Amino acid sequence: MDLRAELLKSIWYAFTALDVEKSGKVSKSQLKVLSHNLYTVLCIPHDPVALEEHFRDDDDGPVSSQGYMPYLNKYILDKVEEGAFVKENFDELCWTLTAKKNYKPDRNGNSVVSHQDAFKLWCLFNFLSEDKYPLVMVPDEVEYLLKKICTAMNVELNSCELDDYLSQEPQGQGGLTVWQFLDMVNSGRFLRGIEQEAISMAVEEVYQEVIEDGYLWKKGQLRRNWSERWFMLKPSVLSYYMSEERKEKKGSIALDKHCCVEVLPDRDGKRCMFCVKTLSRTYEMSASDTRQRQEWTLAIQTAIRLQAEGKKSLHKDLKQKRREQREQREQRKAAKEEETQRLKQLQEEKERKLQELELLKEAQRQAEILLQEEEQRRRQQHEEMQRTLEIQLREAEQARASMQAEMVLKEAEAERQRKRILELEDMQERLQEALQQEVKARQDEEAVRYAQARLLAEEEEKLKELMKLKEEQEEYIIKTQREKQVLKQEMENKNKCLEEAQKQLEEVRVNRQRVDQDVMAAQRKLRQASTNVKHWNVQMNRLMHPIGPGDKRTNVSGGGFTGYQPLLSRRDSSLK
Repeated sequence: MDLRAELLKSIWYAFTALDVEKSGKVSKSQLKVLSHNLYTVLCIPHDPVALEEHFRDDDDGPVSSQGYMPYLNKYILDKVEEGAFVKENFDELCWTLTAKKNYKPDRNGNSVVSHQDAFKLWCLFNFLSEDKYPLVMVPDEVEYLLKKICTAMNVELNSCELDDYLSQEPQGQGGLTVWQFLDMVNSGRFLRGIEQEAISMAVEEVYQEVIEDGYLWKKGQLRRNWSERWFMLKPSVLSYYMSEERKEKKGSIALDKHCCVEVLPDRDGKRCMFCVKTLSRTYEMSASDTRQRQEWTLAIQTAIRLQAEGKKSLHKDLKQKRREQREQREQRKAAKEEETQRLKQLQEEKERKLQELELLKEAQRQAEILLQEEEQRRRQQHEEMQRTLEIQLREAEQARASMQAEMVLKEAEAERQRKRILELEDMQERLQEALQQEVKARQDEEAVRYAQARLLAEEEEKLKELMKLKEEQEEYIIKTQREKQVLKQEMENKNKCLEEAQKQLEEVRVNRQRVDQDVMAAQRKLRQASTNVKHWNVQMNRLMHPIGPGDKRTNVSGGGFTGYQPLLSRRDSSLK
């Protein structure tokens, strides 16, 4: 992980903390303040002109992370120099912004870790988290970090309980977020019964081990006196400062493949001594205890070895190895699952093939049985067909003899039918005359009905006029109560008109009665015509009655009358 990637992780937390609405965008005023603070902690010269020009546009709305990244890369991250700023101050700035919004310790003060320890755990989380956003720490790295903290306190971590907790905790992107991790630590589930001071010391020890800095006593080159200095170990240099604030750098030791570390015996009142030898100088130092000396010597030797191998850091190298091991483990697991799945498919395929083979054998047996049955059935059908054909041949000969006899009878019957047809044709002419008379009677009836309807309409109109006159009379009576004597003559005239209208109504009624009599006379004529038609129907049915030996040949007799059925149908339709 290079410096830019480390800085981007912390800046990502600061950016998301400013995104109050969780929309992926932050207001420009907040980004200006964040950029100004980043200039300060990263010891970069302020460039307010570039800041204003980058955010100078007509859009006053918020800016997304993609919109802020070009400015961040060009004007801040590209200008950062390693060792020119205090990384811890930069982390504290980003932690302060994000913790205010996201970190929620116990309000009653029962949190397992202090706020400063939570900051160090946040730094460790960023170091061990995956290099993709949103930042998460995979379960293996969570277990690795908790084991190191427990080892620093000489306590054994309960891995089973941790696995149970991780299986119950919802994990996004395949791991825990930093806030889930801090909540897990603050729950006290894995550090129960341990004092907060011991936990704080363990977190500090792990933090110093991973970050690789701390206090040592160093012997001066000129004055040969011992001074306490804050040392910071980087992949290629061991720098030392006046204090842990790292404001005043006192010097640095370049580390390469020609350097070495040796343990020295105690002398000059100093204990736990060791030295770092370079090509030009030997640096003598003293640790507070044997364990710290061993950690420093091992860390410096590892840094020299990694520098010779072209690698960055021990813990980064270990993290990369753990990641590679996880990937290999996942690949082996996937390959094993794939092999298991393939074997399962092969087994299923084998079972399916065996079942298909059994089905084919059974189908073959059934086919043989069906073939035998089909052969026997065809043989029986052939024999039955031969017997049937012989019977049909005998029946055909008998039928031909009987048909010849029937032909003689049919010829005689046809002669009789021709005579009957002539009689029916004569009857048809007479029926047509009767139908024409019936049609004429119906037309007369329709004319009488039309005249009756016209008289009824006239009667209704007269009634309407009478009602209208009556209504006008009533209105005049109401309106002319005070002018009764003046309008008396007019009322008499109205009465006369009313009498005349009544007379006309009587005449209309007399006309209506006369029309009703005409309708009745027409109906009598219609009934007479119907009687005549029925009489002719009876005569025709009597003539159409079958005669002689032709009664049994319905097809012949029926064929003889087909020519006259349309005529009777037309007669029935005209009667209707």
